Amino acid sequence: MNEAEKYKLLLSGGGTGGHIFPAIAIANGIKARLKNVDILFVGAKGRMEMEKVPQAGFPIEGLWISGIQRSLTLKNLMFPFKLLNSLINAHRIVKMFQPNVVVGTGGYASGPLLKAAANAGYPTLILEQNSYPGITNRWLGKVVDVVCTAYAGMEKYFPPEKIIITGSPIRKNIREMNTPSAEARKFFGLEENRKTLLIIGGSQGARRINEAVAQHVEQLLATGMQIVWQTGKLSLEMAEKSLLNSKFRNRVMVKDFIYEMDKAYAAADVVVSRAGAIAIAEIIQVGKPAVFIPLPSAAEDHQTRNAKALAAKEAALLLEEKNASRDFFDVVSGLMKDDEKKGIIKKNLRQFEHGDATEKIVEQVLKLIDKASNVKRR
Repeated sequence: MNEAEKYKLLLSGGGTGGHIFPAIAIANGIKARLKNVDILFVGAKGRMEMEKVPQAGFPIEGLWISGIQRSLTLKNLMFPFKLLNSLINAHRIVKMFQPNVVVGTGGYASGPLLKAAANAGYPTLILEQNSYPGITNRWLGKVVDVVCTAYAGMEKYFPPEKIIITGSPIRKNIREMNTPSAEARKFFGLEENRKTLLIIGGSQGARRINEAVAQHVEQLLATGMQIVWQTGKLSLEMAEKSLLNSKFRNRVMVKDFIYEMDKAYAAADVVVSRAGAIAIAEIIQVGKPAVFIPLPSAAEDHQTRNAKALAAKEAALLLEEKNASRDFFDVVSGLMKDDEKKGIIKKNLRQFEHGDATEKIVEQVLKLIDKASNVKRR
């Protein structure tokens, strides 16, 4: 690869944090490896990526595209027109930008962009972070050059010769986490040597999890544990009300959002979380026993499938949202006091580790660029 040459990368990932932040991580990884590179993102108008990508320092263009609603609605009548419009504009963007490679990490805009790029003969790569791929990635898997996955056994969904198991990109501060547990607990104003429960939701919210915690928080604290509780904006007031008359209020750190997630994971003995791709990748990386409560309305019910993939290998516990109110205390307190079970889960999590996923994906992107350059030279 000629480092003096100018390279161009098109990236698409959006809708949720689970699609956006891996795309940004890949973009930063490429920037670190190539001195002379132009990177352009393509997203869906009105979605989260149109704000988050510029904040990360990258330009973005928007397509007029959305998903199909599960229920019968007039919005679905617009879908064919939006799809056609987005395909036309995706072809325009690809033709004007002339990328060396095009990468999709999921989201509404990934489908039209990767399809347009593949049709035009550009090298293409997609990232599938879930154990069960959505419709768009299953469709794209037939036409792209490389499919990077977070899980083994994806041959049933994608051509085996295209699959590279890389894992999912995660935040650098979590990948390099080195804060001692006692120091992390002290950071949150908690006791340094007390067993600690971390409760986190996903980018789409965790109201039912917060309701279950609020219902059982006094019971949990009475067992001797302390809690780091991230509620999200909508549930903060409810959480604080549940603690008003608590005898153990000083043993709970409750916030709507925790920016220092590396310290939050370091403080935890047990984690309660949704089962989105980023959450699972981070928990695998930090090696913490977790109780996953999947979001049942997630596309293709992929969160439940993700959690089941780990639970089947005794690498996590799965608690369905419909049972959270009833079983939350028994499941969470049971795991917290069972050191043997926690040890088994930690050991079994190691089989899901894949090292530095971002670097592995970047290597595949660079290989595609190099391969395309060699073909052109011949």
